[in-house]
Amino acid sequence: MSSTPSILITGASGGIGRAAAIECATRGARIGVHYNGNLERAEATLAALPGEGHQLFQCDITDPEAVAALIDEAERFFDGLDVLVNNAGVSQRHRFQDIDYATWQESWHRIVTTNLTAASNLSFCAGKKMIARGGGRIINVSSRGAFRGEPLMPWYGASKAGMNAMGQSLAQALGPLGVFVYTVAPGFVETEMAAAVLASPEGDSIRNQSSIGRVAQPQELGKTIGFLAFEAPEFMTGGIIDVNGASYLRS
Repeated sequence: MSSTPSILITGASGGIGRAAAIECATRGARIGVHYNGNLERAEATLAALPGEGHQLFQCDITDPEAVAALIDEAERFFDGLDVLVNNAGVSQRHRFQDIDYATWQESWHRIVTTNLTAASNLSFCAGKKMIARGGGRIINVSSRGAFRGEPLMPWYGASKAGMNAMGQSLAQALGPLGVFVYTVAPGFVETEMAAAVLASPEGDSIRNQSSIGRVAQPQELGKTIGFLAFEAPEFMTGGIIDVNGASYLRS
């Protein structure tokens, strides 16, 4: 990795993505701030980044051709891509008994396409570039829901379980080629995506799932991603790091 690495972070207009962008920029990286529809929030992330050489990149990552163009554009702008952070994701909550078959199908298609298929396409396109340059890192943002089950959003849990398996498989496939793959699996994080449920009557019980009595702050995930981008040993490739305040433990 160069002394001023280039890092593309998907879904960087807020939440975990913004925190990761700030952390990595503070460590000296040039950041590609990816966003889809909210230019104003993406510009706010860009303005918050210390250092120079950062850039906004708009892309609908559910479009495979747009993904290929995004990776090409980022590589050209930075003259190489060192790290990809697959952070962009969506969720949707429904009680099984309250939805019809059409809603069931739509939820599966939209969530899996955004959270898993898009991440796989991004990893493929970026991985090819990294191999040609002699190496790189891919960091996936998964969820504890991959392990514990998500009764109100099974599509989300399945998409994150698929991301974990993808990361492990790519770690084995790409390790000999100099590309190392890491996954971070948070619990609830104080982000815009979780704001409604954390503000609901369910919020206190969610916070009390952790022995610390709260949910994670985005900066805590940002620091974890920064560690994986800069410091994690190559021999950690394939690892899944839990950041959930002991709210879900596995052994």
